[in-house]
Amino acid sequence: MNIVLLEPEIPANTGNIGRTCVATGTRLHLIEPLGFRLSEKEIKRAGMDYWQDLDVNVYLNYEDFLEKNPGAKIYYASTKAPQIYTQVRYEKDDYLMFGKESAGIPEEILLKNQEAAIRIPMKEDIRSLNLSNSAAIVLYEALRQQEFAQMQLEGALTKYQWR
Repeated sequence: MNIVLLEPEIPANTGNIGRTCVATGTRLHLIEPLGFRLSEKEIKRAGMDYWQDLDVNVYLNYEDFLEKNPGAKIYYASTKAPQIYTQVRYEKDDYLMFGKESAGIPEEILLKNQEAAIRIPMKEDIRSLNLSNSAAIVLYEALRQQEFAQMQLEGALTKYQWR
């Protein structure tokens, strides 16, 4: 799987998403401009000691991303999207795109890709969920549909054993 952040603004969100990507074997794509430098301590703190294990690519802009990922099957997550994220059948190499915290994905991009625009249901009076929460919700649905392939499915206690 691939998570794409279009012009992310808050380093802690990107750090959290990076940690989720490492935990799930997901590639992270960051589309500039970024609202922070990748060397900032906030992004490293949120990603903890996992950041060095992250498979991350950075692009100059949306067009650069499309050019370097020809034929990518992209789902565009937005509060404005017509279909719910659980109504989609995800495949292992799909791209899940999320827009910047203050504005989301531009409507021009959503209109050009409306059949691939997805949303997370929420109450009407709520503007949006936190970016890192939204990315985790959609990513884990995609991974669930793939039966969590290549992931550890059983937990283990360190001091005791399960019966």
